[in-house]
Amino acid sequence: MNITKMAKANEIKREWIVLDAEGKIFGRLVAEVATLLRGKHKPCYTPNVDCGDFVVIINAPKVKFSGVKLEDKEYFTHSGYFGSTKSKTLKEMLEKHPEKLYKLAVRGMLPKTKLGRAMIKKLKVYCDGNHPHSAQVSK
Repeated sequence: MNITKMAKANEIKREWIVLDAEGKIFGRLVAEVATLLRGKHKPCYTPNVDCGDFVVIINAPKVKFSGVKLEDKEYFTHSGYFGSTKSKTLKEMLEKHPEKLYKLAVRGMLPKTKLGRAMIKKLKVYCDGNHPHSAQVSK
């Protein structure tokens, strides 16, 4: 009788994957990143184990958006106090905090558990083509 092999946390081989965001569509790039962080591209994928790889995104602000999202889409923050709701457009977020923009988008596609919080820590976002993880990236 064949039994499905379940991956264990100490058996997982993690790789470092570098993605260049220049000229790519934001939503498709973020969906690909979420798949890589979750480990769904591997044959040993197990839902309750963090099987994913480390992902490094370079040239983060050079990503493309379709339509009028840059002006129309807004991100809201609220501290919990009355009248403290603040909003920023997508264009402002992309110029000032592209790392935060990517983390927000990817976090929405990951599980909302301890496992998801561990997965999002493996995402590294950089504004230019240089990154300090060149020793880890083998390819």
